[in-house]
Amino acid sequence: MSELVEKMDKSIESLRQNFSTVRTGRANPDILNKVKVSCYGSLLPIKQTASIHVQDSNILIIQPFDRGTMGEVERAIIKADLGLNPVNDGINLRITIPSLTEERRKELDKLVKKMAEEARIAIRNIRRDFMEKTKKDKEISEDNQKKIEHDIQKTTDKYIVIVEDLLKHKEKEITEI
Repeated sequence: MSELVEKMDKSIESLRQNFSTVRTGRANPDILNKVKVSCYGSLLPIKQTASIHVQDSNILIIQPFDRGTMGEVERAIIKADLGLNPVNDGINLRITIPSLTEERRKELDKLVKKMAEEARIAIRNIRRDFMEKTKKDKEISEDNQKKIEHDIQKTTDKYIVIVEDLLKHKEKEITEI
C-alpha cells in the first residue's frame, strides 16, 4: 500500500507542477519553470541563472546573477513562447503579466481540464497495475485479496478527489478577473 500511495503522490505532484506553469492573471514565478537559458555552454533552468521576484500582483522582476547573461535570459523568455515580453532596464528584466482575455481563459480552462484528466488516467492505471499484482499473488487468500482490492479502490477514490479539488482551485484562479 505504501508503494501505491507513493506512486499516486507522484501523479498529484506532477499535476501540481503542470498547473503551476499555466499562466493566470497574476504574476507567479513558477510560470518560468520550463524556461531554459543558454549560457556557459549549456542549457540551464532560469532559476539557476537568475533570481525571480514578484513586485506587484502582475509584475515579475528577474535579476540575472551575472549581468553578462541578461540578453540570454531575455531571449530565453521570449523564445519560450509564454506570451510574455520582458523589458530590460540594464539591471533587471521586468515582465508585466497581461490580463487574460475571455477567449484565452477558455483555452486555459480546457488545458487544465486535459491535465487533470491525464492525472486521473495515471491514477487509474496505477490502480489497475496493483489490482493485477494482487490477483497474480497466489499467497494471498481470497478474503485478503478482496480486502486489499477494496483498500486500493478507496485510495484511488481519495486521489481522484484530490485531482478534482486541484482542478476546481485552478479553474477558479483562471476565471478570476
